[in-house]
Amino acid sequence: MPVATIDEIRGRTGQEIGVSSWLTIDQERISAFADATEDRQFIHVDPQAAAQTPFGGTIAHGFLSLSLLSRMAAEVILVPDSTRMIVNYGLDRVRFLAPVRSRKRVRGRFTLDCVEDKAAGQILLRHLVTVEIEDEDKPALSAVWLTLLFT
Repeated sequence: MPVATIDEIRGRTGQEIGVSSWLTIDQERISAFADATEDRQFIHVDPQAAAQTPFGGTIAHGFLSLSLLSRMAAEVILVPDSTRMIVNYGLDRVRFLAPVRSRKRVRGRFTLDCVEDKAAGQILLRHLVTVEIEDEDKPALSAVWLTLLFT
């Protein structure tokens, strides 16, 4: 994770702080997520049946795309060098806007929305996040994501 002072982080409030690298959402990843969550609906795991749908093939679970926020954020979220631990604090809003078809690539675009002191040694960051799909107009999802830093 990129390191910055807390004052530098506060100074970036309202600004885009970064865009992650692209991640490929292949059938192996989709099937592994289906197994882990026991959500094996055919639109995720059966390429032949899914080909007969308006999607034209299998699609990723919306929650798979959402779960990748942690991986994407690791490349771009600014943290103080005194950070000991970062935990997912929750989501204020999530909208799944477009399906991610198998073999597509996605990336996260992060804007720092708010920095709040919660308690001694705890800083809450709120990011506006969009997960973009390569070569598509609509993003996979948008979310307001909260992370708690322990310094």
